[in-house]
Amino acid sequence: MDDLAQLNNFRSEVPVQEDLRAEAERLMAGMSAPARPNFRRLGLRAALAGGLAAAVGVAVFLVQNQPAPTPPPPLIRTVAAVEVLTRAAEHAGSRPELHPRPGQFLVYQSETMNSAEGEGQIWLSRARRTFWQPVEGSSVKAFLQNEILAPLPYPGHMLPPLAQWEQEQVGKPSRPERAADFDDRPEFMRNDYAYVSKLPTDTEGMRRHLYTQVPFDGLQDYEAWGRVGGLLQESYLPAAQRAALFRAAATIPGVVTVKEAQDAAGRTGIAAAMVSPMGVREEYIFDRKTYDYLGRRGVVVDAKLANAPVGSVVSSSAQLKVSVADGAPIVE
Repeated sequence: MDDLAQLNNFRSEVPVQEDLRAEAERLMAGMSAPARPNFRRLGLRAALAGGLAAAVGVAVFLVQNQPAPTPPPPLIRTVAAVEVLTRAAEHAGSRPELHPRPGQFLVYQSETMNSAEGEGQIWLSRARRTFWQPVEGSSVKAFLQNEILAPLPYPGHMLPPLAQWEQEQVGKPSRPERAADFDDRPEFMRNDYAYVSKLPTDTEGMRRHLYTQVPFDGLQDYEAWGRVGGLLQESYLPAAQRAALFRAAATIPGVVTVKEAQDAAGRTGIAAAMVSPMGVREEYIFDRKTYDYLGRRGVVVDAKLANAPVGSVVSSSAQLKVSVADGAPIVE
């Protein structure tokens, strides 16, 4: 079944407005056929997939040392996610906007869960983050404070001894520190407000931005999907750019809808998602009524590739609050 046929099936269950139908058909017509992934380049390209692989090198140790239970497979609608992302675009300007000024900071509060590895051991690290990002400038002027949460076993594995240090840090919030010692990202990978507020406000322009310097070798759509995440998590786009981002994301081949998804804070919503070459479905979760972005989640769909049971969650985040501050914490 091709993407357009899948989209039509989905419409039989979700009311569709005529303007949405025309937009969806126009966007689908612009899609290119997905190519077969080149797994030899997988490691490097996965690292480039920005928001889908947020690094968090902190966490803690859970008291019980039992393998994590395997949850039931989530309900998936294997259709294009044009409807979800188009509605997110339509709701982009429905909330009061932030208008940060040069010299100020955008402050992001979030929760994260990512896999951590060392000495052949693997587990899930969790943290509550506060991130101060300057309105303009590189990440070396940003600040981060982590509160370590109890770690979890990686699905299908025992909680390893190496996670013991993290367990000992539970309840001991760290002091704010500089977020990075260097920032050598290319210009098109920046996500500070001064840069993203100048991104295109039309679908075609934003789509070109997502595919900037991406080699068309079979992994291009997954990389573009990762860049969407990099502009959602700990980044704040003005409403016009946010709407363009969602409409452009809807044109990426291989995007599907997940009817029920849960972020790291336990909030439920509807998600647009794409399956990665590593056998994990990378989801962007939206509130079902307001279509506000809630967070992301990674769910295993191929046990062999992901080294975890199908249906298990191997990463997640929750963007809890975004605000503006005149200054950042004092760091010694």
